[in-house]
Amino acid sequence: MNRSIVLFRLDLRIQDNPAFNAAVNDQILPIYIHDTKSLGDWPLGHNSQQWLDNALSSLNETLNNQLVILEGDTLSIVKTLCEEHQIQNVYWNRCYEPSRIAADKTLKASLKDLGIHAESFNASLLWEPWTILNQQQEPYKVYTPYYRKGCLNSTPPRAVEAIQVEQLEWIDFPQEKSSPKPIAQWDVSEQGAMNVFLNFVAEGLSGYKKQRDFPARPHTSRLSPYLHWGMISPNQIWHHVKGLTGMVPDEDIDHFLSELGWREFSYYQLYHYPSLPTDNWQKTFDRFEWEESPEQLEAWQMGKTGIPIIDAAMRELLNTGYMHNRMRMVVASFLTKNLLIHWHEGEHWFWEHLYDADLASNSASWQWVAGSGFDAAPYFRIFNSLLQSQKFDPEGDYIRQHVPELAQLPTKHLHAPWEAPEAILKEAGIHLGSTYPYPIVDLKTSRKEALERYSQMKDAS
Repeated sequence: MNRSIVLFRLDLRIQDNPAFNAAVNDQILPIYIHDTKSLGDWPLGHNSQQWLDNALSSLNETLNNQLVILEGDTLSIVKTLCEEHQIQNVYWNRCYEPSRIAADKTLKASLKDLGIHAESFNASLLWEPWTILNQQQEPYKVYTPYYRKGCLNSTPPRAVEAIQVEQLEWIDFPQEKSSPKPIAQWDVSEQGAMNVFLNFVAEGLSGYKKQRDFPARPHTSRLSPYLHWGMISPNQIWHHVKGLTGMVPDEDIDHFLSELGWREFSYYQLYHYPSLPTDNWQKTFDRFEWEESPEQLEAWQMGKTGIPIIDAAMRELLNTGYMHNRMRMVVASFLTKNLLIHWHEGEHWFWEHLYDADLASNSASWQWVAGSGFDAAPYFRIFNSLLQSQKFDPEGDYIRQHVPELAQLPTKHLHAPWEAPEAILKEAGIHLGSTYPYPIVDLKTSRKEALERYSQMKDAS
């Protein structure tokens, strides 16, 4: 029987795991390596590390306590293990961050030089970035033709692979196992991922297209952390949802799958433009005059801007490691277009605090809102925080959940407490400037200032 290493990274599951499936007839040594060098300039944030620790603990249980967790340089460790355990094959699933791509090429070449079969697979994308090109054989720059013309007319996503763990043989590697502190409100496991998905399908998929923008309603999947860490595959999601045709409205199926398409487009951008996390894709933004305001930045980070919908979203992030997708766009627009603070600041704050902190999605999304990225929102598109609040949290349920000091305020005044009569504020136990801040910026004035700066930037080009 051959002896094989399966190297886990962002694929912390057993089902529909092509690298693991390639080794099922061998004796297997499943490993995970904490390799900070392979992460380049983006070491894991605190919440990402907490999620990873729990995910590895769960994966180890699924693997009958056979997962080996090591720390150090991946290439050195794998070469040593291959020698010590007479390994013939090393399998892993591809990652698409620039630093990992480079490291994987070196790993594969080094193993082949040693006469070891090294093979990588696609486990995290529906379509790999180099397979989708326009008629000129160049990368798409705009999402809709990328997805509608490119992806949907390409080879369909591969079928899902099932694996029976009970039938596997292991290479013995005794190791002490740790039990990390669980994460409140999240079941960080492969089965937990599937449960979240199936619950969303049952309760949130019908009506998704119209209801997904309301943060207090159950019409978002909350799958982003599981997808990022590979605890469920996009293929599992894609084929299951496709199979609901006729049972769920077509518009909801199409819109949900197109959101998977946006995730794909983020990876596509990062692959074809590796400096996406740091450099404006639209170079005119290199001339934009950003503000440096530590006080306003901290108010945004802590959810103390005096704009209830912004504060609710930022506190949701601080308290849960997650933020509703519509709210991510609203707070990003507020930071970059009302406070005029560089999108890098938001990108780094999200990276540190999101359980789903994903280099591709985080970078692409911040550039999209700022107006500097691929197929970006036009520079003059500035979310009005007050209108967004009134439209998508009309009863104030989301604000009350995350900004409890405003809970007693009548809904009529909840979205803009600075406009409420003093008697109403007093009755609700609110003292502006003390129990809740005044707005740190005027929405209309700051919008006008942003438009002026964008115009100056364009004129300069």
